[in-house]
Amino acid sequence: MIDHILSVLIFFPALAGLFGFMVQKDGIRAYGVAVSVVEFALSMVLWFSFDSNVSGMQFMEHIPLLPSFGINYTLGVDGISLFIIILSAFFTLLGIASLTETKNEKNMIVTLLFLQMTMVGVFAALDAIVFYVFWELSLVPMLYIIGAWGGPLRIYASIKFFLYTFAGSLVMLVGMLFMAYFYFQATGVWSFAILDWYRLILPENLQLWLFVAFFIGFAIKVPMFPFHTWLPYAHGQAPTIGSVILAAILLKMGTYAFIRFSLPLFPDAASFFMIPVAILAIIMVIYTAMVAYAQKDIKQVIAYSSISHMGIIIIGTFALNVEGISGSVFLMLGHGVVAGALFLLVGVIYDRRHTKIMSEFGGLAHVMPRYATIFGIMMMASVGMPLTINFVGEFLSLLGFYKQSHILTLLAGTGIIVGAIYMLAAYKKMFFGELTNEENKNLPDVNKRELSALIPLVIIAIWLGIYPKPVLEPINNSVEAIVQLMHNKAITPEAKSRIPSVIDNVQVINTSAREAH
Repeated sequence: MIDHILSVLIFFPALAGLFGFMVQKDGIRAYGVAVSVVEFALSMVLWFSFDSNVSGMQFMEHIPLLPSFGINYTLGVDGISLFIIILSAFFTLLGIASLTETKNEKNMIVTLLFLQMTMVGVFAALDAIVFYVFWELSLVPMLYIIGAWGGPLRIYASIKFFLYTFAGSLVMLVGMLFMAYFYFQATGVWSFAILDWYRLILPENLQLWLFVAFFIGFAIKVPMFPFHTWLPYAHGQAPTIGSVILAAILLKMGTYAFIRFSLPLFPDAASFFMIPVAILAIIMVIYTAMVAYAQKDIKQVIAYSSISHMGIIIIGTFALNVEGISGSVFLMLGHGVVAGALFLLVGVIYDRRHTKIMSEFGGLAHVMPRYATIFGIMMMASVGMPLTINFVGEFLSLLGFYKQSHILTLLAGTGIIVGAIYMLAAYKKMFFGELTNEENKNLPDVNKRELSALIPLVIIAIWLGIYPKPVLEPINNSVEAIVQLMHNKAITPEAKSRIPSVIDNVQVINTSAREAH
């Protein structure tokens, strides 16, 4: 089974979801948890079987679909995608186990299992068309989750989410078709294999246009400024589980795709656009941090803070060196854990009070000490407190970009300071002071079911903050190969100088899908 473990990880949840329709309503929660436990166990098998010393793709699968058009079912993982796959399995398990939705519970759990299929598919696909199919399919379950279980503006939020991301994806698809065409011109063979495309060295003017086509699709998904306006609506109207999966996994598709596609395919364009993209990311960091400070709804505070932290990931990615890109991948994991936990925590208080307005609270630490403690820990992780998971990722991301621009890195750092201000202000409003609202005086503290979802996230946030090596080392090895590949392909002197050669004997990614197979 280990030879086809990626296919099992992709299709097992969807197949189980189909059988879920036949399960009795009373047993669907247990069934969903059992399926997600198996999926998470399989992701652990993938990790334990993964060779951390190999920088290239592992567990590759290759099945011809339309070979005459170069479309094949090609899968593989490296250190960059491995942990995001594990994170998606982990959050699906936590989401189903802690689910509080009682309306159409069966439909919700089946939808989450189908969403799991699309998430793993995106991070495992090494064929552009297969990647695109999973990328687009991921919109459908999330559209349904927001539209069926969301708040009063759920239809507006779900349609806006769908139209933004779908429009960006179409532009990205055009870029993919052009890449396949240029590969055909160069070799006489059609191929949509990403590893085949890595061998193409395109003229700088073509790189610039194609980079923009891919950038639009990825930037909307992140979402980068000024494409970010769909996300606060999606978070604000989505049920708790929708916000958790969206923040923890779905946003990472965009940042992951930059590293998988944009950097290695278009190194000269990435160097050319490095400063403009970094400026957009810094605007994203500072502007959304300031907007977060002005919010009255705690869920909106976390939604805007999520966008702000995604800006740091973009800055690390476009540092174009090992420190920055490794930091951005690690911060993807940290952001997933911390933002996912914070949205779960908002769900806990919303279930009790059915409001997210911070002025309705105050003094909660007196009646919900366990809740206040966990919220405080995850808030500190969110602002990048040393010895927490986000600190490692933010430090490496900013360190990497510091080598490219001292001033822009300093500006990005001010955004983190603003982040600490608004998170501490929000925490003060909700948890400190006198307990004046009568409705809050008898609120129950977190129960065992809620603790079972929150405690593992607290442990991960602290463990990987203190000892990140087990995760950072495989990431680093794969990032070294990507950076070396970019350096080797770069044409212009400016790109050569910005993209460092890593080490002479680094194992560069095997650039032929067929050879790897």
